[in-house]
Amino acid sequence: MNTTAATKSSNKALMALFWLYVLVPLAWGVTNTLVQAMKLFG
Repeated sequence: MNTTAATKSSNKALMALFWLYVLVPLAWGVTNTLVQAMKLFG
């Protein structure tokens, strides 16, 4: 298997985009849950 530098950087960019796609909604959900819990218990 011969991979070029362009392919490696493309894979890193795609992986970073994927993690943003996963972590942004996850962070929003956790934050929203904590805010709602503070209203309930605070």
